[in-house]
Amino acid sequence: MSDRQSYKSDLSDECWALIEPVVTSWKARHPSVSGHQGNYDMREIVNALLYQSRTGCQWDYLPHDLPPVGAVKYYFYKWRDDGTDRTVHDLLRWQVREKRGRLADPSLVVLDTQSLHAAAGVPVGTTGRDANKKVSGRRRGLAVDVLGLVIAVVVLAASVHDNAFGTALLDKVAANAGTVTKALVDQGFKKSVVDHGQQVGIEVEVVERNPADAGFVPQPKRWIVEQTNGILMLHRRLVRDYEHRTASAESRVYWAMSDRMSRMLTGTSTPAWRGA
Repeated sequence: MSDRQSYKSDLSDECWALIEPVVTSWKARHPSVSGHQGNYDMREIVNALLYQSRTGCQWDYLPHDLPPVGAVKYYFYKWRDDGTDRTVHDLLRWQVREKRGRLADPSLVVLDTQSLHAAAGVPVGTTGRDANKKVSGRRRGLAVDVLGLVIAVVVLAASVHDNAFGTALLDKVAANAGTVTKALVDQGFKKSVVDHGQQVGIEVEVVERNPADAGFVPQPKRWIVEQTNGILMLHRRLVRDYEHRTASAESRVYWAMSDRMSRMLTGTSTPAWRGA
């Protein structure tokens, strides 16, 4: 890293050591057109992405002592489209799980959705209104393991029904974590999700709310996905959906979780924006 003053979102040497092999390998396979290795430190590119994730700033408001906006955009979009963001994320997730004494991939996941307001400029064709939550924008669907680590993420218009989210999430889980045999969902997911689970080899259990409960009462095991939603809110870029493409919104989740997992593995932390 250069001699610039560090930001609180910067990767520590230990965190970068976990991510660097994937990024260096990618860079070796993608030399510049002229054949040189590029003008920008790959660690600084990742630091810029994490700075934006934590602060929620617009592209043009990235600090001048980080790589130019055009370069950061280039790598964000490239890594989004070729799956490098997910490769980094999944390798870290496997390490966290193994450090906790678990197999690399889970056998059980928990599914849930969260509606988010969309920022001005987000294409209207990719947004909608969640009539239940009274939120206009997009909805983010997560499948997490019992540690709250993300197995799959799907972002669609807020008007899309939970059934469509459940189906899409189950497809991603089956494709990315073939060890999963069971999924827990809330009562918003209907029989079509249960039926689709059978088709992809995953038993879907609808966790019923106790009618006697008043207000918010965490449901056993299902509460973990709510915790993950709360953790993502510590990354200001994820509090509202700012992305023109839903694929970019999904990539933001992978980078936020990669940041969190690298810190879990190295025992480091960073202040949350809410305390600023």
